[in-house]
Amino acid sequence: CSVRVNYTLPLFDELCFPQLLNMSCKKHTRPHSDRMLIYIVFSSISVLTASLNLLVIISISHFRQLHTPTNLLLLSLAVADFLVGLPVMLLQILLVEPCWFLGDLVCVLFYVLPCITVNASVVNMVLISVDRYVAICIPLHYPTKITQKRVQIFVLLCWIYAVFYSFMILYDNMKQPGKYNSCYGQCVVNLNIDVDMVLFFIIPITAIVILYMRVFVVAVTLQRSVTVTAKKSEMKAARTLGVLVAVFLMCYCPYYCVSISGYNIIFDSLINGFTLFVIYLNSCLNPVIYAFFYPWFRKSVKLIVTLEILQPNSCEANVL
Repeated sequence: CSVRVNYTLPLFDELCFPQLLNMSCKKHTRPHSDRMLIYIVFSSISVLTASLNLLVIISISHFRQLHTPTNLLLLSLAVADFLVGLPVMLLQILLVEPCWFLGDLVCVLFYVLPCITVNASVVNMVLISVDRYVAICIPLHYPTKITQKRVQIFVLLCWIYAVFYSFMILYDNMKQPGKYNSCYGQCVVNLNIDVDMVLFFIIPITAIVILYMRVFVVAVTLQRSVTVTAKKSEMKAARTLGVLVAVFLMCYCPYYCVSISGYNIIFDSLINGFTLFVIYLNSCLNPVIYAFFYPWFRKSVKLIVTLEILQPNSCEANVL
């Protein structure tokens, strides 16, 4: 009696595409407990991020008292954070799977939305810094230079630029999807790290730091003797947005520091996954900062949760 041993079955089980043999990637399997932990953590933070930023969006959009140029910038930032929380973080769960089965083009498109939202967040932070600089350092010119219409135009340009830049930086990948994959079942995207580093890290952060250093100097000078040229409310807003910018820098720096090495962005790599997670976490922290520092946000949330915003003329409610 002879026994036939099948040696090909275990090998096929280890491949993403068994029919492709040597052209297929090997499966990067994770323990079931690790996969479940990733599912739970990403799903929870995704729901929390989307919910908190939705509250910010509803608050600023609904209540007429909150229709200010500064809050319009916060609204734009909240929209970017909401997109990170709902579609982007939920899509990241797909990366827990051992192989990429959605094709090379979808792999590139998969990175477009995070790229757009991250870039829009960076530009929004620069606009917020400019807004606070004008409000604190040259307050007499603020009503004429920072108008609602001008801010709307700059917010629109911010998103157009983020979309255009994201497609341009991924153009080579979209022109020839899968060009940088070493095997089938892999999702690798190559970016021009030098351009991305200069345009969306060095220049924006330099501008933010310079502007807030100037704001900080003026704030310290006028801390004990607040004059007509620097209202207490403006000073408090500057401190709050200063915390917002500080948290933003702490969350974004790890990703760009890792990117200095210049390696291809592989979605299932541990380091890349961690640095992206920290960036996405920033979108959850922003509305938490609002809750701690902005009384209007707490009042607005109370009216939203209790459904008082459904009452007639609720948009005229006093939330300041």
